Amino acid sequence: MAKPLSTSARRVQDALNAAGISTSIVEHDVPARTSAQAAEVLDCAVGQIAKSLVFRAASGAPVLVIASGANRVDEAKVSALIGESIGRADAAFVRERTGYAIGGIPPLGHASALTTLIDRELLRFDTVYAAGGTPHAMFRLSPADLVRVTAGTVVDIALFAPQGDL
Repeated sequence: MAKPLSTSARRVQDALNAAGISTSIVEHDVPARTSAQAAEVLDCAVGQIAKSLVFRAASGAPVLVIASGANRVDEAKVSALIGESIGRADAAFVRERTGYAIGGIPPLGHASALTTLIDRELLRFDTVYAAGGTPHAMFRLSPADLVRVTAGTVVDIALFAPQGDL
C-alpha cells in the first residue's frame, strides 16, 4: 500500500483533482530541487521540467513564471510583459504568496492568485513534469492542461533558446 501524500502534496493533488486533471503526484525518495535533478529522477529531458519561479513585481505583486527546465528566464522580457520591473522573491515572500517552499512550488493550488506566465518552449512537448508541493513530489501533465489549470499566458520568456535536449 502506498504511503499517504505529505500535506503540501495532498493540497496540490486536491487542486489537480478539482481542475479535472487525471494525474497522480508521486513523492520520490530523493529530492529534486533543480530541473536537472528532476529530469534525472523522472528519466526525461530537462526541457520537459516545468519549473515554477516566483518573482516580486515592483508593486509587490507575485508573478509566477513557469519555464522549461532547459531555459533561463529573461527578467527584462518578464518585466516588459507585465509592465513593471521584477526581482527575485525571497523564501518568506514565496511561502506567504504560494503556500509552498522554494524547490517544490507547483503550478497551481496557491495561497493567493498569481499573475502567471508560461514559457512557450514547454508547448513543444507532449508531456511536461511539475513540482507537486515539495522537492520530493512531482507529477506529469500535458502542456495544454498546464495552460488551462494555471490560466497562464504563453509567452517567450527564455533568455536563450537551447539547442539539444528539447
